[in-house]
Amino acid sequence: MKFIISSTVLLKNLQAILGVINTNNTLPILDDFLFELTDDNLTVTSSDLETTMRVIIKPDMSEDNGSIAIPAKILVDTLKTFPDIPIAFTIDMTTQMIEISAGEGKYKLSGHKSDEYPRTPSLDDTNAVQFDSTLMAYAINKTLFATGNDELRLVLSGIFCELTPDDVTFVATDAHKLVRYRRTDITSAESTAFILPKKPMNLLKNILANQTLPVTIEYNRTNAFFSFGNIHLICRLIDGKYPNYDAVIPKENPNKLTIDRHALLTSIRRVSIFANQSTHQIRFRISGQELVLSAEDIDFSNEARERLSCAYEGEDLEIGFNSKFLVEMLSNIDTVEVRLEMSAPNRAGILTPVNSENKAEDILMLVMPVMLNK
Repeated sequence: MKFIISSTVLLKNLQAILGVINTNNTLPILDDFLFELTDDNLTVTSSDLETTMRVIIKPDMSEDNGSIAIPAKILVDTLKTFPDIPIAFTIDMTTQMIEISAGEGKYKLSGHKSDEYPRTPSLDDTNAVQFDSTLMAYAINKTLFATGNDELRLVLSGIFCELTPDDVTFVATDAHKLVRYRRTDITSAESTAFILPKKPMNLLKNILANQTLPVTIEYNRTNAFFSFGNIHLICRLIDGKYPNYDAVIPKENPNKLTIDRHALLTSIRRVSIFANQSTHQIRFRISGQELVLSAEDIDFSNEARERLSCAYEGEDLEIGFNSKFLVEMLSNIDTVEVRLEMSAPNRAGILTPVNSENKAEDILMLVMPVMLNK
């Protein structure tokens, strides 16, 4: 088995799928890339058993089809040191020895038999939907930060994707905050829902962020298959029933605060420096057309207070929030102004963008209040 390929082309494609490989693998073979040469195509696979990524590359020259597992770290570290030059791989299929020739250098390393590598799951009885890559990356970006990390509540660690003939909805929550991102310009012939795991969504977001191309999602009851360009990603869906997110969104919120997003964000960032660093509690006191933000850390006698102008409809209100959650949410809204709707100090607040340019987009963020110290 032999092939010649540009070092830059190979490195770029390997780096796209490298994120799948864990630092501590239970199976040593999962530290490897699986290289498969068939009919002038080089397919490279990485896997952690739950997520599998595959990239298809056209080598400059190839001889003798075959497959071998090559240690990922040593290969990527070596490729990083080369300029853009052709490199030749010669693999002895009997001894699993790999010889790499690049310029005046020759490098040898030991590979592993390809039959030890886990098989890619097959997809049967699938349905499909197509997204624009920019939109997919945007939807993941707007929701991923709100996912949970509790291993006992796995369903909350992923992004809930709900497809209907009217729209598509992405939801993420950790029980303290919730984000619902909905698009009416994408629909599905059939209504369905599944939970996408956090790790593959993070990998997708990073790869798709700088590309504009169609992304096809095929899915069944156990797996989702994403294909775009020369990259394929298969991930096991999170098994379980997602909580009824719609039921926790309060519908009657008579107190409405409209304010400049950037001014509120920078004020919260400043004031929160003086808050208790374990609770991150920040106090909102709203009366008339004025919002007063305050925070204190009694243990260190730290205190901060800022006054902001706002547009407010409703009764005077005093409510507490976790400043970290608000900073994350405000950082993931793009409009000049935001609206915070509230009903009572012990009920969730609803944060939404004001005058969004994209009429097909609907973003709603929910944040639970914290009990204020009197």
